Amino acid sequence: MAGRIPQGFINDLLTRIDIVDVIEPRVALKKAGKDYKACCPFHDEKTPSFTVSQQKQFFHCFGCGMSGTALAFLMEFERLEFVPAVEALAALAGVEVPRENSGGPAPQDNRLYDVMERAQRFFAGGLKAHVDAQEYLKNRGVSGITARDFGVGYAPSGWNAMTSALADVPQAILLELGLLSRNDQGRVYDKFRERIIFPIRDVRGRVVGFGGRIHKADDGGPKYLNSPETPIFHKGQELYGLYEARRAVRKLEQLIVVEGYLDVVSMAQAGIPTCVAALGTAISTEQMRKLFRYVDDVVCCFDGDRAGRQAAWRALEASLPILTEGKRLRFVFLPDGEDPDSFVRKQGKAAFLEQIKGAIPVIDYLFSTLRQGLNLNSLDDRARLASLAAPHIEKVQTGILKQMMVAELQGLTGSRMPNAQTEAPAVKVTAFAPSSAMKRLEERLLTLLLRRPQIARGLQLPDSFDPTDSIAVMVEFVLRQPDALGDELLALWMGDPLYERMLQLASRPLMVDDDTALRSEFCEGIQLLAASRAREGRKRMLGDMRQDPTLEALRRLQESRRPPKPEQPERPEQPEHPES
Repeated sequence: MAGRIPQGFINDLLTRIDIVDVIEPRVALKKAGKDYKACCPFHDEKTPSFTVSQQKQFFHCFGCGMSGTALAFLMEFERLEFVPAVEALAALAGVEVPRENSGGPAPQDNRLYDVMERAQRFFAGGLKAHVDAQEYLKNRGVSGITARDFGVGYAPSGWNAMTSALADVPQAILLELGLLSRNDQGRVYDKFRERIIFPIRDVRGRVVGFGGRIHKADDGGPKYLNSPETPIFHKGQELYGLYEARRAVRKLEQLIVVEGYLDVVSMAQAGIPTCVAALGTAISTEQMRKLFRYVDDVVCCFDGDRAGRQAAWRALEASLPILTEGKRLRFVFLPDGEDPDSFVRKQGKAAFLEQIKGAIPVIDYLFSTLRQGLNLNSLDDRARLASLAAPHIEKVQTGILKQMMVAELQGLTGSRMPNAQTEAPAVKVTAFAPSSAMKRLEERLLTLLLRRPQIARGLQLPDSFDPTDSIAVMVEFVLRQPDALGDELLALWMGDPLYERMLQLASRPLMVDDDTALRSEFCEGIQLLAASRAREGRKRMLGDMRQDPTLEALRRLQESRRPPKPEQPERPEQPEHPES
């Protein structure tokens, strides 16, 4: 793993940098006593409520609640990830960013990125030498300049072209990066062969993976072939085209999610450089969170066929836990047989933008989908709609958006959604804190996580933790990024109503400085909280059963009392076999 940035360096960097020097070039500050004021850059307002304290080196908006250090401001204003924001501050201070080892193997990530960059150049050279692949792209309306800007390439035929091109790179590294594959007989061969290659870049522009597409109708194998999970590539976190969109448009206001790599490239060719695509799988909550980190308006544009509508529904489900009233999610379905690429080539850029302008808001799409096949004049069907909608509404954070969804359901069914929490609590840490004691325990666990993320390494949370729970979100992040810093966990909540509270918890003292003791406290606390939640869950089920004494309600209550079944090992994917 790459060396992480020492927390001590970050603390020292924030003492070197004057927050006013960071904010003033970006926001018109005016002196107001010992502080500075301005109209908030994070929401529309006419009366200044954005305050910068030079003494405390802290900013706060009394209108939208956004607050933090110079680092937090830079991440939010410039839409930067954590590491690039630290590097930008370090450049301002005129210092280099140090790295430290985490006690594991010697850092290799920079070398891995270098190998991927060399592989990309190899594929780009392959495109220049392959006339059929060039003709295919030209027929799809992709010019040589656009192909160059996106780094599009071609993987030649043969089993050992990559091995020969990168002969000085150990085979183990090429396998680790997914550039080579190994079959059941132990034979090693090129993973990508005779495919148009689309390099996948992270937000810093580094090549982390590849997507390969067949270009002849009679080609064997799947239409798309993607890099596997590697130390530097995680499908559920990256988005194809996001780096290029940020480079093309200085201040992004909207991002359009499409289905394929070629859609992204073709749309950029047509003058719409704000498209991104998931990487061969359903879009994830983490990917949607990343999109909303850069813009407040996301439009999902999919084909109107069954597969496109399934993709749209999965995108909706992934987005519900992170949607707030400040975030706008909409959906567009193109006519049958059309994708964004074909639609724009036939009808033009203006017609496509009209489709985007008329996109369906998330609430309308949710209820129009759920009510399909239902007769709302029927009492049974209204009850059916309420039961279908309730689980989705419960995923949405408490706030105006949730209130609107509840109101829409009430308008359609004529009944109030049971147990709907539409008023924001005075203090919200997670969606569930049944008692003051458990609430204090939960806050302590969050403090431990934010101050010492490493205590969550290798931890498996009990089933009673919902994946959208704030503790679960941060533990999952640490499992994926074992060297995560507290500021990176804090950055997960930028723009979220929980951010200010998380900031307060992150500033609390630990009292104990021993990692072993802190991990023991954290693990014990997790078990206590899980047991409490399980008990409260059973109480709710018992209450539901009293109101609706059915066999199904009884079955759910009995299931909740049974110990979880042991997990079955996943069936390994079948490797791609080379032809004999």
